[in-house]
Amino acid sequence: MSRFAAAALILGAILFGSAGTLRYWQAWVYLAITLIPMGLAVGHLIRTDPQLLERRLKAREERAAQSVLQKVGAVAWLALLLIPGLDQRFAWSSVPAIVVLAGDALVLLGYLLFVRVLRENSYASRVIEVQEGQSVITTGPYAMVRHPMYLAVFVMLCASPVALGSYWALLPAAVTPLILILRIRDEEAMLLAALPEYRSYVERTRRRLIPGVW
Repeated sequence: MSRFAAAALILGAILFGSAGTLRYWQAWVYLAITLIPMGLAVGHLIRTDPQLLERRLKAREERAAQSVLQKVGAVAWLALLLIPGLDQRFAWSSVPAIVVLAGDALVLLGYLLFVRVLRENSYASRVIEVQEGQSVITTGPYAMVRHPMYLAVFVMLCASPVALGSYWALLPAAVTPLILILRIRDEEAMLLAALPEYRSYVERTRRRLIPGVW
């Protein structure tokens, strides 16, 4: 929980620091819809599946390609958080409240899908790896697409700019699909080599990220 509290403080500092004010209602709503469910999920995992929580806290990628993608993603994520605050400070965008709230709804929907994936797959590590005794999960959201956790992240990141009241922040968010596509391709190459049953899962579940699209 200490890491969660530190992350919450850092997130708030970035949003309000870049805005130069606490009178930034879009950021307050965004923090509420992300941190409250996240805190509940962390508390639940501490009680029920601490090993999964430990895997989610592991951050260092061992594969070189994934390490590069992780760094690019971190820069894009930081820009996605900084630009809305600067947008608020200098009034670059004028995003209607209804659009902001629609973005908030999508962020929350993405996070709920993220939590659903964690409930379905206790192997859901933050980094790309195959764990001892790991099996292929094919149920729940995994019956819809092969990478539902990335779908959840895709929805959250793409909706975050308007949820924070900024159109300009859509620019770093646009990097997200490319990062996810490259990450998925590299991850699937590893899974096909390490888990024999993964190939039959690929043949049954055709879409990787977005139902009916890809």
